Amino acid sequence: MWRKPKHVEFLWDVLVLAMTSFGGVQVHIALFLKKLVKEKGYLTEDELFEIQALCSFLPGPTSTQMVTAIGYKRGGANMAYLTLIAWITPAVFVMTLAAFGMTYLRNREIIQFVTPVGIGLILQAGWIMAKKFLRAPMYVLIFLFTVGIGLYMQSPFIFPVLLLLGGLISSLNFKDFPRQNKHKMIIPWANFHLFWGFAVFLAVLGHFTDYYPIRIFENFYRNGSLVFGGGQVLVPVLFTEFVEFKHLIREDDFLTGMTLSQTLPGPVFALTSYLGVLLMKDYGILGELAGSVIGALGIFLPGTFLIFFVYRIWGQLKQYRFIRASLPGIQSVSVGLTIVAVYAFIHPMILQANLIGFGIVIVTFLVAQMTKLPPIALFVIALLAGIIVS
Repeated sequence: MWRKPKHVEFLWDVLVLAMTSFGGVQVHIALFLKKLVKEKGYLTEDELFEIQALCSFLPGPTSTQMVTAIGYKRGGANMAYLTLIAWITPAVFVMTLAAFGMTYLRNREIIQFVTPVGIGLILQAGWIMAKKFLRAPMYVLIFLFTVGIGLYMQSPFIFPVLLLLGGLISSLNFKDFPRQNKHKMIIPWANFHLFWGFAVFLAVLGHFTDYYPIRIFENFYRNGSLVFGGGQVLVPVLFTEFVEFKHLIREDDFLTGMTLSQTLPGPVFALTSYLGVLLMKDYGILGELAGSVIGALGIFLPGTFLIFFVYRIWGQLKQYRFIRASLPGIQSVSVGLTIVAVYAFIHPMILQANLIGFGIVIVTFLVAQMTKLPPIALFVIALLAGIIVS
């Protein structure tokens, strides 16, 4: 009797998520919880949130690192790479096509209702996380501190500092966690050396050859190595570098790609495939296709190298009570950063007295919270409403 190859169902589920997971990392976490944990049981809820806390502390695309780590947990390194490919391919493909000629989205009226729907889903993901993590006064205080600092100092560089502080404060609770038998740490350094060694190699090679494709590869790899906080942080960083500083991409072209990337399912970091095509527009069709690959590899490789290194030693690190105790603090900070992200999106609506947009946020939150309507249906409704109104 024919048997379905092992892990095919898991990879198919990841591909489906990649084609239906709208809204950024916060929404992705909620969808991972629903699909991979509650429906399919590929891992437990606690395991998912452990991975989320771990990936939140690393630079790079958090949801991509999470799903890659889940793939590694299920089938080792080869499965992790296949999971990564399944997760990023749909968004990278669409963003590449967009750069080759999808210009109709310059009519921004079409997507005017899409962003509020995304914000509502982010808010609902924050609510789920808050109910899960904010169960003691210490964690509530860490959450409130994160929100206060995040609103006062709206800088991506504050994210890793807040995560570190949250973990350190929470680790003081280590006596509440049971002791475990300790074993000697065995650390496979290869992926960590690959992470920083590749960055140095690209920087040196780009400097001495001055070869344009290598230099933009280094730009993407560097940003993927240093950006904390997800796509909402990456976008302004790339805009500053390629539009305002280097003048390699027109502002309206960048904004078109940014808008599309935030309305597509899958990782927002796939925007780099779009930018890679534009950056290589003088190299012909093959050069533009190479630019798409350069953008995707450059932004996703550093985070992949890091998660391979960290996840392999994670089981060893958990033998220490203070490490386990730090996780609820890191998770509480993640809830706070989610609320900060929601405020950053809603603030322009408040300034513009956009009551319709604000109302859509609230309605989306309530619908997501009280019904089983899939997020893709909400986005389709929002897109159709935008087409009708425009």
